[in-house]
Amino acid sequence: MSWISQHRRMLSAPCLALAAGLFWPAMSAAATQAPVASHDRTPAAVYRSACQSCHGPDGRGIPQSITALPLEVPDFSDCNFATREPDGDWLAIIHQGGPARGFDPLMPAFGEALTEEELALALAHVRTFCGNRKAWPGGNLNLPRTLFTEKAFVEDEVVVTASIAVEGDPAIASKIIYEKRFFSKGQFELVVPLGFKKPEGGDWSTGLGDVILGWKQVLFHSLRSGSILAASGEVILPVGDVEGGFAQGVMAFEPFVSFGQALRGDSFIQAQVGGVLPSDTERAARRAFWRVAAGKSFAQSRWGRTWTPMIELLGFEQFKDGEEAHYDLVPQFQVTLNTRQHIMANFGVRIPLDKPGTRSTQFAFYILWDWFDGGLRDGW
Repeated sequence: MSWISQHRRMLSAPCLALAAGLFWPAMSAAATQAPVASHDRTPAAVYRSACQSCHGPDGRGIPQSITALPLEVPDFSDCNFATREPDGDWLAIIHQGGPARGFDPLMPAFGEALTEEELALALAHVRTFCGNRKAWPGGNLNLPRTLFTEKAFVEDEVVVTASIAVEGDPAIASKIIYEKRFFSKGQFELVVPLGFKKPEGGDWSTGLGDVILGWKQVLFHSLRSGSILAASGEVILPVGDVEGGFAQGVMAFEPFVSFGQALRGDSFIQAQVGGVLPSDTERAARRAFWRVAAGKSFAQSRWGRTWTPMIELLGFEQFKDGEEAHYDLVPQFQVTLNTRQHIMANFGVRIPLDKPGTRSTQFAFYILWDWFDGGLRDGW
């Protein structure tokens, strides 16, 4: 999930016009005004009545010199900002006010001033201000990130992952992942693997794995069907510690496709299919992988902390004589850690489904920071 870049210092809600009076008494009065008349409850009419005095008729916002607010009003015509968030995040702030997502209390709650239908109508009109919105994947397609299945949505994130062996010699495989969105559908990715292991009778050792550079491109997205499809290509650079056993030391190309499908009731499925093609098949075998995940999100007290239990089925196979496909099951749950919900964690267990005793069960987790939303200390 992503929200508002902290450096922009915006009032973060899609309908905060009534909070933009020159004086606090005026804002308080506005927050208790009667709903829009039932005979004229179109999206544009609700927006004009409840939002336009602050956000302007075009959604670009009334200048700060006129509103006299200490914060800048967001520009709803900025597609990069206005399309990222799912409807639930916008409605949480409109309904409960800015503090519902760790933003300024100058954004009051409108849950008692307007009906939920009217709030949804206002949001529907706000969505129209992005002039090229069909080119930008909508926030309702931004499904929760699983532990292993790559999602199709493009974002600005930093993720730290780790898999810890719970059987055999102690070992930890970790990654630092940096993701940067470009334009409407592109994303650059940098992955730096780090390994830690302690052989029996030995000391702990640490090593760098092979670094990965990648690009993701959304190929198809539809809010109507709830579907999103992306293609990715990654280059594995042989710069890791081969002698220490932390890297293969072979350049490889990893193409894959990712698919996401939003379902009713905040449920979803995601899938990924791809392969790894090394430049030297004598030193590293070609392999294929397939992954599928399903889950459902639950909001605590409707607008609060979000819990998302998920389960993944992982399959992979190396193309060499005598090698069979392997399958793992990964039950897990993701939880938002702060009020803004741009910092979250996921915990799970990777359980081998074949060859028991030869492949280790692993405890896996990640910590995710959606840095487009703000700093690590923001929104708590």
